[in-house]
Amino acid sequence: MIKRLFAVAATILAVLALSMTAAGTASAYQPVNIVHTEHVQAGPYSLTIGFSQWPLRAMQSLDFTFIPEGGIEDKSGSLSEILPNGKSRHQEPLSRHPRKREDWGLDVRSLDQQGAWTFRFVIDGPQGRGEGSLTNLEVLEQPGPPLGISWAISALPLFGLIAFLAYAWRRNRRPDQILQPA
Repeated sequence: MIKRLFAVAATILAVLALSMTAAGTASAYQPVNIVHTEHVQAGPYSLTIGFSQWPLRAMQSLDFTFIPEGGIEDKSGSLSEILPNGKSRHQEPLSRHPRKREDWGLDVRSLDQQGAWTFRFVIDGPQGRGEGSLTNLEVLEQPGPPLGISWAISALPLFGLIAFLAYAWRRNRRPDQILQPA
């Protein structure tokens, strides 16, 4: 009995060890693949903006990188996104990209409206404060069907499951649970 218990425990430990070694390579992150860049002059600072998708489309997730000449070590900055209708989103500090730690960036962000966007930058560094904008960043219409149709199609299996469960519940009720007419 004890030998069998040890054999089972050894098997479980071996399976766990194998799964952990395989998980190490599977959980490695994909690097940010920059396919297009734009350049902005923010005062004395030259800034390269990288995009992981091009052309940009509304509601499509992508990565942005913001790379000042000379690196980000002695600099700080902020970003404001101006929508095509002229409204400004909140100003947010530029922070390191989660998968490209040597640069500033936004990870898996989408622009929710089509039209001409503006990215406004403020950078503080050893050469003082600099401001600049990337204007007329054209965002095309959303790919695929409209969101309402997509949601309706994706909800069909849920409605089918609800109908099936209601049918099964109704078929399998005990006779004493059925309401008798008075």
